[in-house]
Amino acid sequence: MKSYIHISTTTETREEAQKIAQYLLERKLAACVQLSGPITSIYRWKGRVETATEWLCLIKTREDLFEEVEATIKNLHSYETPEIIAVPIVKGSKEYLKWLNKETADIKT
Repeated sequence: MKSYIHISTTTETREEAQKIAQYLLERKLAACVQLSGPITSIYRWKGRVETATEWLCLIKTREDLFEEVEATIKNLHSYETPEIIAVPIVKGSKEYLKWLNKETADIKT
């Protein structure tokens, strides 16, 4: 049985978020990427508290595609250390998970 994950990342601009989403979808590394924003992020960076306006990408994919998604985000992202966090999808409707599986690449491991 395949495992599914939800990956989140944030970007500085809507255009960058759309570029990452489009790339992932065109290569079937994700079945869906939802973009939300602008959002306000408050975080510690290099010893200081920073505030930034960002765009949130919520990526639905299979766990076995994580490394390719991670590499893609790192390659296309403008941040020195982009957020790339995956959480498991522990339950989902049978139909949705079937669709998610169908819409992502079938890689050979």
